[in-house]
Amino acid sequence: MTTVNKDASKTQLDWKRILFILIGLTLFAIVNFSPAWPDAVDPTGKRFVLSAQGKGALAIFLLAGTWWVFEVVPIGVTSLALGALQVLFAVRTAKEALKDFMTPSVLFIFGSLIIGMVFTKTGLTKRLAYKMLAVVGERTSMIYLGCFVVTAALTHIMAHTAVAATMFPLLMTIYAMYTDEPGPTKFGKGLFMGMAFVAGAGSIVTLLGAARGAVAIGFFKDIVGRDISFFELTYYMFPVGWAMTFILWGFFMVLFKPEKKTIPGIKEKAKALEKAMGGITKQEILAGTIIFLAIAIMSIKQFIPAISSLDKNAIMLVATVLFFIFNILDIKDLETIPWNIILLFGGAMSIGFCLWETGAAEWLAINWLTMFQKANYFVFILSIAFFVMIMTNFIMNVAAIAISLPVALVIAPYLNVAPEVILFASLVTAGMPFLLLVGAAPNAIAYDSKQFTTGEFFMYGIPASGILMVIVALSIFLWKLMGMPITTM
Repeated sequence: MTTVNKDASKTQLDWKRILFILIGLTLFAIVNFSPAWPDAVDPTGKRFVLSAQGKGALAIFLLAGTWWVFEVVPIGVTSLALGALQVLFAVRTAKEALKDFMTPSVLFIFGSLIIGMVFTKTGLTKRLAYKMLAVVGERTSMIYLGCFVVTAALTHIMAHTAVAATMFPLLMTIYAMYTDEPGPTKFGKGLFMGMAFVAGAGSIVTLLGAARGAVAIGFFKDIVGRDISFFELTYYMFPVGWAMTFILWGFFMVLFKPEKKTIPGIKEKAKALEKAMGGITKQEILAGTIIFLAIAIMSIKQFIPAISSLDKNAIMLVATVLFFIFNILDIKDLETIPWNIILLFGGAMSIGFCLWETGAAEWLAINWLTMFQKANYFVFILSIAFFVMIMTNFIMNVAAIAISLPVALVIAPYLNVAPEVILFASLVTAGMPFLLLVGAAPNAIAYDSKQFTTGEFFMYGIPASGILMVIVALSIFLWKLMGMPITTM
């Protein structure tokens, strides 16, 4: 009887999978083979034509979203399909579509995952986990909070991708002490999904958390002619980032309240396990030194002209090579890298550049924002933040800002909206893509825990995104009190 039920369940799941495969293909076919779509017209009267290639990019975009959310095939395989479709339907050439699978950003993610592996293999992860548990104690709510606070704090001084890769093995160690039962738990879902969300929240506070801030500020300076300093950004973003961190803690405590209120004896067990590990080894010191130097150079290079030209991706790759030179890692470790995650981001980069280069993203931005060109200033600001939030789940957050800011800054004077609030509202939502794994590397890294599905991530990301929009709305009033110009009147 049990075997029959299992077989029936498997058949049902197969039909569901086939249904969503067909839905993705149908959406692709409807958009790709439809007649030409109307031009987008900006407030100055300039027309933007959606080319056949741009329409093809939107078609692939819809297929990608459907397949990624419902995970009809492994997420990395969906990414490969995106590259192939661009070439087969002449949206972009093979050279253009496939080179994005190994952009510098993808290699940075690769290097970040390597650092996470080093933490695990050398034992540094266990040491950090045991020390944290000794501090936060036995209550699972405090373990949640401790992990989230450490994650957010680290994103102030290093890229959130590297933070997620560092925290992931630490959380795996903590989770192993929570239960040895196979399969996901509420605590596991909240711990890993929460880490991904909080990594985004913390990363908006400084320019060191992600590249999006520095790029957006440079872009803003070119358009508006005013610079935003490192400390000005932190001044306005600090209360927003940390408010979201603690709100997300409450969010996950409600939706994923741990099955156990406490883990009895975990504090003493953590101390005993740390003591059993003995003194720190030479390999741990060497690995820690390489990691610290890499992070330190990436963090301070923008303040030191002599090293400002050093590329962060190259720094990560040099660290990766050093791990193998000093035998901290070997060929077996290379074979265990989660290539599914790396392929996922390769595909995300490919479809992102595809939307950008074909003009499809700009066409979307203009159509969306011009709907609000006669709206109240408050509604207009939120419409920009919302557009960036949705787009950053599918394409690079820098690109999402870059396609929306120029249009928004053209419309803003007509509504007496100050450019600063547009920049900061966009940066807040660009940092927190809560819907799709491709929105940010921490999302995909957390997914490797196997505690949640892509569908679950999407469903719980909807209320989290709603909370984010409420926080953006409240932040507009807070920023005004803090001295930011909101309107030009």
